[in-house]
Amino acid sequence: MLRAGLRRPVSSLRTPARHVRSASTSQVAYGTAPGSTPIMSYVYGGLFLAGAGVFAAYYVDSRAKMHKYIVMPLLRACLDGETAHRLSVTILGTGLMPKDVVADDELLECELWDLPISNPLGIAAGLDKNAEAIDGLFDLGFGYVEVGSVTPQPQPGNPQPRFFRLPPDRALINRYGFNSDGHARVLGRLRARLSSWPEVDNHAQRRSRVLAVNLGKNKSSSPDSIEDYLVGVRTFGALADVLVVNVSSPNTPGLRSLQARGMLEELLGEVVKERDYLPWEKKPRVVVKLAPDLNSDELEDVAVAIRETKVDGVIMGNTTVQRPDTLKSPASLAKETGGLSGPPLKPITMQAFKTLRSLLPSSIPLIACGGISSGADALEYAKMGASTVQLYTAFGYDGVGTPRDIKDELTDLLRKEGKSWKQVTSDAITSLAWKDDADSALERLKREAENALENLKEISTQIALGDELAPNWIDPVVEKPVAPLPAPTAPNSTTALTDDKSKAIEDIVAITPDPTKQSQEEKL
Repeated sequence: MLRAGLRRPVSSLRTPARHVRSASTSQVAYGTAPGSTPIMSYVYGGLFLAGAGVFAAYYVDSRAKMHKYIVMPLLRACLDGETAHRLSVTILGTGLMPKDVVADDELLECELWDLPISNPLGIAAGLDKNAEAIDGLFDLGFGYVEVGSVTPQPQPGNPQPRFFRLPPDRALINRYGFNSDGHARVLGRLRARLSSWPEVDNHAQRRSRVLAVNLGKNKSSSPDSIEDYLVGVRTFGALADVLVVNVSSPNTPGLRSLQARGMLEELLGEVVKERDYLPWEKKPRVVVKLAPDLNSDELEDVAVAIRETKVDGVIMGNTTVQRPDTLKSPASLAKETGGLSGPPLKPITMQAFKTLRSLLPSSIPLIACGGISSGADALEYAKMGASTVQLYTAFGYDGVGTPRDIKDELTDLLRKEGKSWKQVTSDAITSLAWKDDADSALERLKREAENALENLKEISTQIALGDELAPNWIDPVVEKPVAPLPAPTAPNSTTALTDDKSKAIEDIVAITPDPTKQSQEEKL
């Protein structure tokens, strides 16, 4: 009895202990500390949710510095270049990437032909090769998005590795070789996208935005064949604001040979005709993308082909096969085969751009692409006559905030100059562009008149000096000498001819039909 009596108190003491342990476990499971109250639980939960909301708002804003100084360095440290590229495009396509939450300043407004754009910053072809991230790129603030290059048939491109970073130069070398999903899959993505956006007056399905499709050739196609480009026009003509004829990639054998004058003239002429045959009222613009490695003579030939074929615009340029002496990266890396992009490319592209702008009329806009990584770079191209600009490499190094950073810097620079982007580019194009046909015809007539008068002056001088400088002329019919023309009687005839030079030129110009008026009369 005594033993049983002693047991009951012990058992009774253990039961509360089990109860305490159970309560403690419950508290831990529900995230409360011992002694806490339900009110404190709500406080902690509220703080957690608030913190998550702040972080989400910070993450969604593309201006957040974590993207540039944390995310991008981690990507470069953990992933090779091509894997990081592929991952970025995939995430952009999900719609979960940050966005540019700031409206573009009015100073940045520009226009390509009759297409208004809220800002002149575009993403170059090569980033979104297969049209997977169009709206993600528009959300980041690009005014112009160019997808591709797209080839008619799917192809894997060149063997890996084929993408190399040059961090000391903030540059890249790639030899992708037109790796493409092909026309059919890209066309499917573009069609599927149309159901997601309200219809507006462009194929970008965004107000004040432009969508371009870059057309490439399959490696298996004949080097001098143009059929791949014609198929591209027929395939994407109804879904793009701009079609870009890419003849400048250094990674497809024989492609750059299409930049020769005869071949380029045939190619662009047929592409423009194919575009004009499209049954839709709203037809895409045709633009050709050129290499920055063309010399001045080659650029002159290219300019003639562009003027003759009435192509709508030009992108200058693409990656370069040159390796400037200014490169800081190890020689073993810099010598990798492929096209170099980034800041080292800028001087090469600017020289080619400047030459080409002087060879094309103001009616043909030039898009600058090469080494642009800041607002100052963009403005420098604008002052050389660029209607818009494109970037790629800077976006790969600095991440999603790049478009907003460049636009903010550009806006500040324009405001300091007291001009808008339109004003800067308009002034530059007016002064630097090749004069149109009407002006050139008049200038040519004036030069010919001046030359004719100079020749006449020289002949008159020879006649005045006598027979030694004016030998007898042989009549080609009778083959007999003919007496020389008599010397002028007026001693000051040469002087009189010189004095009347300007009047003679004016008379020639006065009786020459004005090409502009003549063209207008023909239209009537």
